[in-house]
Amino acid sequence: MASGGGGDEPIQIMGAGLSGLAAAIILAKAGKEVHVHDIREDSGARFDGDFQGLENWTSDIDFLDELRGWGINPDEFKVTPFHEVDVIHPDDEITRAWSPKVAFRVIERGTAPHTIDQGLKRQAIAAGAQIHYNSRVKPEDCQIVAAGPRDTSAVAFGEIFETPLPNHVAFHFNDKLAPGAYAYLIVIDGIGLICTCLWRKQKKSERFLNETIAWYDQHYPELNRKPIKRVGGKGDFTINQKYTIDGRHYVGEAGGLQDFMWGFGMRYAITSGVFAAKDLLGEMTYDSEVRKKILPTVITSVSNRWLMNRVGDRVFKKIAVNWHRDQTKRQDGLPYIANLFRPDLKRKIVYSLFGRWMLKKVTTDDGRTVHRLPFRKARKRDVWDPSTEAQKVKEQWKQIRRGGATTSFGEEE
Repeated sequence: MASGGGGDEPIQIMGAGLSGLAAAIILAKAGKEVHVHDIREDSGARFDGDFQGLENWTSDIDFLDELRGWGINPDEFKVTPFHEVDVIHPDDEITRAWSPKVAFRVIERGTAPHTIDQGLKRQAIAAGAQIHYNSRVKPEDCQIVAAGPRDTSAVAFGEIFETPLPNHVAFHFNDKLAPGAYAYLIVIDGIGLICTCLWRKQKKSERFLNETIAWYDQHYPELNRKPIKRVGGKGDFTINQKYTIDGRHYVGEAGGLQDFMWGFGMRYAITSGVFAAKDLLGEMTYDSEVRKKILPTVITSVSNRWLMNRVGDRVFKKIAVNWHRDQTKRQDGLPYIANLFRPDLKRKIVYSLFGRWMLKKVTTDDGRTVHRLPFRKARKRDVWDPSTEAQKVKEQWKQIRRGGATTSFGEEE
């Protein structure tokens, strides 16, 4: 049985991110009194204008169509669709992944009017929700908990810059530049982002970003970067024992509903927020809906992460080659990625035998039991001296920073 909305009792939501705002839109449109609380000064303040990918491969339903079906209008924020992406192999070979369908979309996070955070905020307010910023509440006082990450399983560092390069996305397999993960380039309307993701904890981690930028400067000389700022963030990846506790629904990152493999989590976050709202409206049971519709995909990503933790550039090269080969056969690169992300018997077996055992059992401050992906230790191959080109990038950034540019992370993170 769904929990229902408690009659006319006001609904309290902790967190004004994507999942919290999505829930607020649904509930306020249904006539509920909704209060959303966030410790920051505005929605999106955590992300500093970061570009993020909104995936379109874990379901046959286009996500924008799904949003419209829920009554959330994607026209309220800027969306840039992509059918193709450069796939950069560890040996620097570049192939082009392509699909006749929209493979993914790039959206901007932050406080600017065109960001997804502000687009959802406007819709929540228009529906009648009240949003309280710089407001601290306790989880036990809320029906929906949509707070951000509590711990660290991985980090990402990036540089935002001006560039004359047309809209472009490049996805980079390289265990040196991005230990255990990937790096990428995104350019949207003259603004670029180069980012490296680290799934192994490092000292002086900014060197990975400098080396990654140096690589793109060399291989994409038309970038002609003019740095604006540097950004960073962390991800917290957990499997929760329960998703509803004492009437509280844990959504988005608070519920561990993220992609362990590559960090694509926005679709999971929004979907979980919608499900929690519909539970409070008596339309479904949140915990069971999460276990049926979202958790199998999350578990698949845990299996993929276990596999990726045990490979290096040789296997990354094989993935890139197989991706291109499958695309040539199908004339569509999207099915290969969809097969990696969607649940199947092989990954269920990997999770049961190996994947779940790499997670660490933790009891959170609010009494929940979760199984968290640890931030893994560095490996011997992560120790190397920066190239001359990377040293120049470092010096360039020092000069830019002296001129007033900002950075949201420290070199020792």
